[in-house]
Amino acid sequence: MAHGGWAALGCGLPYRIDLSCPRPDALDLLVELGALDIEPIGDELAAILPDSVTEDMVAAQFGRANVTVSDAVARDDGSVWMLSPRAVRAGGLVIIPAGAAAQPGALRLTDSHAFGTGHHPTTAMCIEALEEIVSVERPDCVLDVGTGSGILALTALMMGVPRAVGLDIDPSALEAAAENARLNQLSDRLELVCGGPDMVKGNWPVVVANVLAAPLIEMAPVLVQRVARRGRLILAGIHSSLDAEVRRAYQHCGIRQIDSKTRAGWTVLTAQAPW
Repeated sequence: MAHGGWAALGCGLPYRIDLSCPRPDALDLLVELGALDIEPIGDELAAILPDSVTEDMVAAQFGRANVTVSDAVARDDGSVWMLSPRAVRAGGLVIIPAGAAAQPGALRLTDSHAFGTGHHPTTAMCIEALEEIVSVERPDCVLDVGTGSGILALTALMMGVPRAVGLDIDPSALEAAAENARLNQLSDRLELVCGGPDMVKGNWPVVVANVLAAPLIEMAPVLVQRVARRGRLILAGIHSSLDAEVRRAYQHCGIRQIDSKTRAGWTVLTAQAPW
């Protein structure tokens, strides 16, 4: 994709435009075009547009001379498109960018490529599920499989869980999680391990895995072994069309009662170990 040129359009991905000297109705026009995000920057106006908005459609509304086209930044593995990080509420938790003014009780996150900004529905539903479990059962530790930015492990710690272990196969994600733990003064309660659930021993009263359906199915036999007696299991990152396949894989491994919640085409499954 060419930076700063019209060749950026038509590449199959959302793209960014910056409007200099925007006309008074520019905001309304961007909304009509289906902008994924809009942000004023000084005297200019920036927006992220879907690839379905063509060069001719942009030119028809704003001309060409005042429009700069460039790459848009994708977050959460290309599922969330934002011009810049911003605060978001997930369940009862407020998540803010690392550079934002401090807010009591808020979780601060660095801007990184690791999954887990709080803006994706799977993350929000996992946080809500954790809140429900932690408020009632008061677990002493949580295992977070596919920790990404560390958001779920750190959320559990902020809820009062004494200890958390975060696993990820991506070393850069673990670096981001470690930095986020440091930012929130939680490093001494978070252990980070490179690898999957086969890289740790023992079991946990709460296990959460927010990955994708295929790896959830693949790791089902070992993942259920990490769930303690009467422990809780939270599975997420499941497109709703694959809900039944993931459910069957865990039922085959002995997890019988599985509840689900769906939002924006994504499903979170929660269960309690029958042993």
